[in-house]
Amino acid sequence: MSRAEPLRRPHRLAPGARVAVVAPSGPVPEERLRAGLDVLRGWDLDPVVAPHVLDRHGRFGYLAGSDADRAADLQSAWCDPDVDAVICARGGYGVQRMVDALDWEAMRAAGPKVFVGFSDITSLHEAFAVRLGLVTLHGPMAAGLDFVKSTRAQDHLRATLLAPDTVRTIVSDGTALVPGRARGVTLGGCLSLLAADLGTPHARPSARGGLLCLEDVGEETYRLDRYLTQLLRAGWLDGVAGLLLGSWAQCEPYDGVRALLADRLGGLGVPVAEQFGFGHCDDALTVPFGVAAELDADAGTLTLEEPALA
Repeated sequence: MSRAEPLRRPHRLAPGARVAVVAPSGPVPEERLRAGLDVLRGWDLDPVVAPHVLDRHGRFGYLAGSDADRAADLQSAWCDPDVDAVICARGGYGVQRMVDALDWEAMRAAGPKVFVGFSDITSLHEAFAVRLGLVTLHGPMAAGLDFVKSTRAQDHLRATLLAPDTVRTIVSDGTALVPGRARGVTLGGCLSLLAADLGTPHARPSARGGLLCLEDVGEETYRLDRYLTQLLRAGWLDGVAGLLLGSWAQCEPYDGVRALLADRLGGLGVPVAEQFGFGHCDDALTVPFGVAAELDADAGTLTLEEPALA
């Protein structure tokens, strides 16, 4: 995959659709998981929890169970013909440790399904694009605090899953860091994970032709600088069509982050929309990856050429 191209769209969900909840990354708070499942049931969906979602790794408390069990949960859910969608419970860290254990041939044979997550799940978005050629949804997760407490985040994900024709244009509250319009295919996620993915077998070689979505959480500005500089030096940003910048929660005050983003990205000569409302923020929007779209940085809009889901 030398250039970002539109990917195959899974089918939208219908009332009664079975949704598997998996935990490929960090440990999951049981109370928040219950709250998230209640939200999904309220949408007339049928959520089922994978066997190891509430596990804890015996030695490394930042992992939700063993690498093998986390991989087995995701693969079993994906290959279950009765499951229509897979939603991650939360992020954290752990996908890098389990992604190589997945049987991508078996998952490809299982056919397209809806996949939802963000943060550490960025590495799976990349893998699903490269290995399965599928559109995925960068959106709130079932046990995320930002999901269970935010009506806007819930409503936008619900519309994307069940009535994707109603969210063909995603509208942010942000402005243009670099003005202009651009067309391309959406991709991206958490900046630090995209940098960590460089050179791995499940990541695309560049963002060429793409509308690249970037966000992160809890990072010092010099670390954000390092990730962006690494992507620039590796040539990964060569030919990118435009950029959408999401949230930078728990980083330094935004003026400092903004100055860095302008310094590192302004020289690309493409439109850049800032504060686009996705990622580690309140009321996070759901953004499909792998869909052809037009970015209007001045208006703060992303208009999809077709609905995120078929």
